[in-house]
Amino acid sequence: MKRVYNFSPGPAAIAPEVIQQAADEMTNWRGCGLSVMEMSHRGREFTEILKTTKDDLRSLMSIPDNYKILLMQGGAIAENAIVPMNLIGHKSQPATIDFVNTGHWSVKSIEEAHKYAKVNIAASSEDSGFHHVPARDTWKLTPDAAYVHICTNETIGGVEFDFTPDVGNVPLVADMSSNILSREMDVSKYAVIYAGAQKNIGPAGLTIVIVRDDMLGHALPICPSAFDWKLVDEHDSMFNTPPTYPIYIAGLTFQWMKRQGGVAAMEKVNIAKAKLIYDYLNSTDFYINKVPAANRSRMNVPFFLKDETLNSKFIAEAEQNDLVQLKGHSSVGGMRASIYNAMPLEGVQALVAFMKDFEKKYG
Repeated sequence: MKRVYNFSPGPAAIAPEVIQQAADEMTNWRGCGLSVMEMSHRGREFTEILKTTKDDLRSLMSIPDNYKILLMQGGAIAENAIVPMNLIGHKSQPATIDFVNTGHWSVKSIEEAHKYAKVNIAASSEDSGFHHVPARDTWKLTPDAAYVHICTNETIGGVEFDFTPDVGNVPLVADMSSNILSREMDVSKYAVIYAGAQKNIGPAGLTIVIVRDDMLGHALPICPSAFDWKLVDEHDSMFNTPPTYPIYIAGLTFQWMKRQGGVAAMEKVNIAKAKLIYDYLNSTDFYINKVPAANRSRMNVPFFLKDETLNSKFIAEAEQNDLVQLKGHSSVGGMRASIYNAMPLEGVQALVAFMKDFEKKYG
């Protein structure tokens, strides 16, 4: 079977073992005679899948007992509205939300939050082209904010938090769509974590929300019932029909991760993959990465060719070498290698070898 290395930023690569297991079970899950896609979400078979998926995620992330796991729809974009509609109600109105603006996805969250609350930009790296995370001691936080919002990894700019910020007694909310499960982290330092599944977990259509108990029950009256976290939790993520097949694939991915040794083992591989490509970028001026070393993402590595007239040749020849989806986001151009959990070390080795050969050919 031909091996193609998929560097797409999302929907992204899924581990081949997971794809194969899903294929094997496509028409007959565990001998029940049904495909997961056609199961009732309230039937015995799917409720077993749902429970195992949530239990495995809790185990992988060491999620404390006082946190709920919600499996929802809409992606992180929808959560940009769902989060304020659920959280600002515990403050007298008008409430203030503090944001740390580190790039494209932070901007999306900020734009949506303006509809529901007063927004304070506590810190921003916009003036430097979103190439770093502002140092914690530069943040100008609101003492009684409803919450502080961060995006822990910006996929377009390739900027990742290398620390968990201390924001005192104010709830910390994080969009972890692109680095969830890629490194060990302390869930208890966050009030809410949310993530679209299509980077490190599975196909598009599923959104993971991890929410501390005391953050439930504050939804605004305008919040749709299907987006009220308290109702979603009370109905075990089945207030409405959940995205059943993406949940099933997420469950297979969690089981695959456990077989690899869990999050700690995945982090070691991710460190090795990122080091391989960044070490090469540091050694050449043929390619350029603009992010300071301390803030470089392990998941998304943007880079530019010094001679950008070679961009189309780079993409074409990369594809001829079975290295696909390397074109950078349209808003910034250049190239981007997304190296999520499912990308093996061999894929990054193949990319770096190609980049070196391309440099020899055109440098």
